[in-house]
Amino acid sequence: MAEHDVTFDAIHEAAERLAGEGRQVTIDAVRDEIGGGKLGEIGRSLAQWRAGRLEAAPAPDHSIPAPVAAALAGWLQRYAEESGAPARDALAQSQADIDALLSAHGELEDEREQLEIANTQAQTTIADRDETIARLDAELRNAKQVAMDALVSKAKDQLAIEGKDKQIDKLRNELERNVTESASVSDARLAAEMELVGATTARDSLAGEVKDLRAQLDALHADRSSLRAELEILRKRG
Repeated sequence: MAEHDVTFDAIHEAAERLAGEGRQVTIDAVRDEIGGGKLGEIGRSLAQWRAGRLEAAPAPDHSIPAPVAAALAGWLQRYAEESGAPARDALAQSQADIDALLSAHGELEDEREQLEIANTQAQTTIADRDETIARLDAELRNAKQVAMDALVSKAKDQLAIEGKDKQIDKLRNELERNVTESASVSDARLAAEMELVGATTARDSLAGEVKDLRAQLDALHADRSSLRAELEILRKRG
């Protein structure tokens, strides 16, 4: 039963059923019996129900039977105890209901405070992640620029190497005319090839660093999306 459908009659009937079955009539027992309802409304309705039962309760038989006239004093004492028992029981149960309401209120306050703390922590974590993502974005841009510069440098080196290849061809032609100059031509070509190998290694290294930075950035974007989803859930629960 939805909380807004709970009426005094429903609470009254549930309390009567519990009492008729010999079960203790408490706020939690009535709430379980009707399947929902606000604790405050159930508590107030139970107080009215108990007051009505006290008013409707028949007065104990106070006529003194002739055979027990001699036990009048003891009978009067028992009568006083029995007539006051329902009121004492109702008072004790009402106090128990009040204690239950206060406990429930305290639990709700604790839960609200925990949600506020979790919300603050989530906001801080998201801010930290945003800062990290911004830093990695800047580092990625720098890495891209470094990689671009390296590619440009490699292109220049390639052009230089092509020019050197032409020089080598020329020197090879001259080698036929001058055997002594062949050694220096070989050394020049070897130096050019070493420069090309160095440029290729630098390019591959920079490409690997760019790939690693991109993977870190993707992971941080995924973490931020997850944290935002958790924050939205916490806000809805609040």
